[in-house]
Amino acid sequence: MEDFFNSIEAQYNAQLPFVVYRKPREFKVNALLQSKNDLHFVQDFTETGFVFAPFDASEKTVLFPLDHSKSISTDYAVPQIEREIQTSKSITSEAKQRHINLVNNGVNAINNQVFQKVVLSRQELVELKDYNIVSIFKNLLNNYASAFVYCWYHPNVGLWLGATPETLMKIDGNTFSIMALAGTQVYHGTLSVSWGEKEQLEQKIVTDFIVESLNPFVSSVKLSEIETVKAGNLLHLKTMISAQLKPSAKLHELIHALHPTPAVCGYPKIEAKAFILQNENYNREFYTGFLGELNVTTTVSPRSSKRNIENRAYSVSKKSTQLYVNLRCMQLKDSNAIIYIGGGITADSNPEFEWEETVSKSLVIKKVL
Repeated sequence: MEDFFNSIEAQYNAQLPFVVYRKPREFKVNALLQSKNDLHFVQDFTETGFVFAPFDASEKTVLFPLDHSKSISTDYAVPQIEREIQTSKSITSEAKQRHINLVNNGVNAINNQVFQKVVLSRQELVELKDYNIVSIFKNLLNNYASAFVYCWYHPNVGLWLGATPETLMKIDGNTFSIMALAGTQVYHGTLSVSWGEKEQLEQKIVTDFIVESLNPFVSSVKLSEIETVKAGNLLHLKTMISAQLKPSAKLHELIHALHPTPAVCGYPKIEAKAFILQNENYNREFYTGFLGELNVTTTVSPRSSKRNIENRAYSVSKKSTQLYVNLRCMQLKDSNAIIYIGGGITADSNPEFEWEETVSKSLVIKKVL
């Protein structure tokens, strides 16, 4: 296992692109090590490899092509660690007031019927005197077993790490699934909590948008019951949506229809995105974009039995795409960790509460630094 992490560190020291990641509730950690520092981009999402996409879908999606990279993996047993999360003391009153003003502007736009919902975010800088990216990545692995945990680096783009609770989409063959995740409250030891109208409306907007956007591409749509799920020190409302892809469905058109969803942008999408770009006063870059495996071949074997010892002969190979929304993330730059946090704003939003929500979300990342 140490050889695996030594390879990651050597790749970083050589300033060569790589991504190392672990899927939710798995023990296997995977990595793609690109052999040269060329910068590849997705053309039409028929490529194979690992993608890293920005919030603004008009900008290019970075690709680590499978055929230009070395694949390695290791099993990583997570120790039982539960670090105490402490309140941040580094936030200025000016930063708080800026965010409250931003939320007020969002609520005013909703009241003026510009849109129904908008997701507004901010940056927070944490100074890092000495840091080791492998150590930070291991801290993420140790603390967030149910998240998609990653460390992504390209010398011409930047260094990003995160532990996101949200799946954008999974495709196995023709089977498609997507997560509608919205609403936030701090976890206090139980999943049996009450949700206000504001959070329930947020979740409904996300779910309805996804179902409507999927219509041209899928059939046999099924929705799960809404459930409360834990992500780090927070709780969210979640609905799983599953369907069968139509033979005519094209992945780049499907992604364009969905990204960015109301969970990270707002609804209607065009109006909410325009407000974000005009009012947040910073570039989200890859925060609230997406990342993950694109068109990777997976092999599914039937369950073994004593009567059929040659089950492997009946294994089925499928193309699999697993993409995750880039939340609970940070960019390491110039001895600083730039932490990105935000929240969904509706007509019932309380600006002070929305500020506190971003503070709670920032602790997910701060606890591993």
